[in-house]
Amino acid sequence: MAAGNAVVIKPPTQDPLTNLILGEILLEAGMPAEALSIITGPGGKVGTSIVKDERIRMVSFTGSVPVGKKIMQDAGLKKVALELGSNSPLIVAETGNIEKAVKATVSGGFSQAGQVCISVQRVYVHKSVYEEFVNLLVKKVEEIKVGDPMKEDTDMGPVIDEDNAIRVENWIKEAVEKGAKVATGGKRDYTLIQPTVLLNVPKDTKIMTEELFGPAVAVNSFENFEDALAEANSTKYGLQAGVFTSKIEEAFKAIETLEFGGVLINEGPRYRADFMPYGGYKESGIGREGIRFAIEEMTEIKTAIFDLKE
Repeated sequence: MAAGNAVVIKPPTQDPLTNLILGEILLEAGMPAEALSIITGPGGKVGTSIVKDERIRMVSFTGSVPVGKKIMQDAGLKKVALELGSNSPLIVAETGNIEKAVKATVSGGFSQAGQVCISVQRVYVHKSVYEEFVNLLVKKVEEIKVGDPMKEDTDMGPVIDEDNAIRVENWIKEAVEKGAKVATGGKRDYTLIQPTVLLNVPKDTKIMTEELFGPAVAVNSFENFEDALAEANSTKYGLQAGVFTSKIEEAFKAIETLEFGGVLINEGPRYRADFMPYGGYKESGIGREGIRFAIEEMTEIKTAIFDLKE
C-alpha cells in the first residue's frame, strides 16, 4: 500500500478474522475500496488461483516450505517474496549474560505459545555455565501461567488447534524416546501444551531439524564456540539466530559464520523491528521484509532518459 499498489490479501484458512478486521479499519481510514480485496477460503483453491492470475504482479507469502515451493512453481513470470520455516538457535557462550539469555529464551520460546517464525527452538550453552543456565531457565519457565488467553493474568495460551497440539506433543515424545530429558513441562490438555524444556536432545529429532511452532525449547551443551556455530548452522533453515557473549571476537565470528538472515548479539532471535531487513537464507525463504526493503521489492523500476541537446 505504501508503494502505491492495490492489494489482494488471502488470510490463513484457520485465522481469517484478523485480516478482515484490518480491512474494515483500512476502509474506515479512507483507503479506496478498489485498492483492497480480502479473499478467504482454502489455500489450495483460492490461494493457487491468486498466485496463477496474470494480473498479479507480485506474490508475498508467509508460511511453510512446501507451500512456498508450490507458489514458486505456480507463480509464472512475477516477483515472489517468501518468508518460510525456521528453527532458530540461541547460543550462550562462556562469557554470556546468563540472566539476559534466560529471559530471551523464555520470551522467545514461549510467547504466543511458540507460534512465531523466529521463536527460540534450539539453545546451545557452554558446558561451564550449562547447569546454571538450565536451573534458572526451568525456574522461569515454571512461573509461566498457562490458560485462557482472554484472561489478563494468563502468560501463555493454547496452540491453534488440536492437530497441532498433538503434533507438538508427539515431537516431544519422540525426543524423549531418543534420549532427551524433560526438565519441565511436556504434558498436553487438549490444545494447551505445558511450556517444555528438553535437555540433551539428539540431533536427529524433529525438534532439532524441523520447525516446531509450539512451546518447547531444546537445550544442549557445547565445549567450544566453533562447535556451537556449526550446530546452529546444521539446519535447512536460516532465518535468525541469537548469540550471547562478552567477547567481541566471538561476536564477529558468529556474524561471519552463521548462515542466517539476521544475527543478534546479546539478544534472542525473536527480536524484530519493522525497519530491519527481515528474511532468511536457505529454506527460510527469499527476499526481505521491512518497510524500505519491502517497498523496493514491491516497486517496478523505470528508467527515464532525456536528450536535452537540440
